[in-house]
Amino acid sequence: MRFLFLLGAMVTTAFSSTPRELAAALETFRSDPPRGWSFTQTTTAEGKSTVEHNDAAKPEFDRWTLLQKDGRAPTPGELKDYAEARSRRSRTGTAPKIVDQFVLESLETISDSAEHVSYRCPLRPGESRDKTALSLRATIVVHKPTHTIESIELANVESFSPTFGVKIRELKTLMKYSLPNAETPSLPQKVTTHVRGTAFILKTLDADMTVIFSDYTQVRKR
Repeated sequence: MRFLFLLGAMVTTAFSSTPRELAAALETFRSDPPRGWSFTQTTTAEGKSTVEHNDAAKPEFDRWTLLQKDGRAPTPGELKDYAEARSRRSRTGTAPKIVDQFVLESLETISDSAEHVSYRCPLRPGESRDKTALSLRATIVVHKPTHTIESIELANVESFSPTFGVKIRELKTLMKYSLPNAETPSLPQKVTTHVRGTAFILKTLDADMTVIFSDYTQVRKR
């Protein structure tokens, strides 16, 4: 009981010492599109692309549709494979929330202006097998007037090995979000990922990926 009390006190202290602008932004932040909003997702990586649509009006396991593959209409076989892959993905559960991995007690302010303030902090592992988080730092940019997170960048501060035989020299993911207005909340806009590394010395793991979110439409409840 004493251990649980001390742990609770540590968590409470970490959040109570979080800067006001960041604490307010974290209360309403979500990394994925909010419920009730349909959108189109365009993914480009390694010379290939997919365009998918998420229809918030449909049942949870039937919301995703493949619209295009590599700039053309998908074949019946590709549609079948896509549906099966989406079904398996839906059954795997949810990934850890990135904000839960922020080590806020080690937060530092790296820039501050009239409209924006930027913070940097380490990450804690999202799960027991996570060998990546400890080598990363998060940079969080907050828009002061709206108390909104505009971007989160995750970048490595050292080379690391997430699994046997794999060496990552560079890893950077940048997530950008829109500012809210009277009719629209903050929404994901773009995610870019940059990786440079090798597997068993000979095989390159260099990769770049871009995900763009567009065509947001709010589904009105009847």
